[in-house]
Amino acid sequence: MHQLTIVKIGGKIVENSESLTTFLKDFNLIVGDKILIHGGGRSATDLAEKLGVETKMTNGRRITDAEMLKVVIMVYAGLVNKNIVAQLQKLQMDAIGLSGADINLILSQKRPVKDINYGFVGDIKEINAPALLDLLKQNYLPVIAPITHDGNGNLLNTNADTIAAEIAKAMAFDYNVRLIYCFEKKGVLLNEADEKSCIPVLDFESFQQYKTEGIIQGGMIPKLDNAFQAIASGVKEVIITCASEVNTGKGTYIQ
Repeated sequence: MHQLTIVKIGGKIVENSESLTTFLKDFNLIVGDKILIHGGGRSATDLAEKLGVETKMTNGRRITDAEMLKVVIMVYAGLVNKNIVAQLQKLQMDAIGLSGADINLILSQKRPVKDINYGFVGDIKEINAPALLDLLKQNYLPVIAPITHDGNGNLLNTNADTIAAEIAKAMAFDYNVRLIYCFEKKGVLLNEADEKSCIPVLDFESFQQYKTEGIIQGGMIPKLDNAFQAIASGVKEVIITCASEVNTGKGTYIQ
């Protein structure tokens, strides 16, 4: 099978023009078929403030009420997505910007209310892998914003890390899939203050131990949950690394 590289890039990188330009040049060097999934949370927060929409967070996750939903749709599927597409075209990569509603790409359901009401947040039900296959066969580079739909005309805010993992799992039937999570750190660190403490290889048993000891905590836990689920579902490689290493193979390998 051919290789497919799926890269999820964090908001801090895509929201700075200089860091985005550098990252996309490195991304361009990746050989073979590619899919790019992006965030944009800081830009959404900034626009919300300008529009007088209150930003509410819990455990690092955004509460998406009706007004905030309008903001994240504008930012993620509009401003951020189309800026990335334009920059990729500049690099001679024929990118196509998509939300989950386009070509029925990502069907989700509104998260049920349990302890916390997250509002208009979507939990993924289905990935339209055949549509992505068709785009890749036509040499398009899908650039996917973290907005999904429920099939009943409603858009939903959906976690980009989860989208990346679910797409990787869906595409693993047709490709050898490598999933790369890019953010500001060099990988999963034993000490957040020490970039040299990157864990080169992380297995599930060690992950559980590090969680218990409080070494791995916060937003890294759901990212790694997604990573291990992807590996268990047939994804060949998952790497967590910094944006500048997207084409080097360095970082934390999940196994």
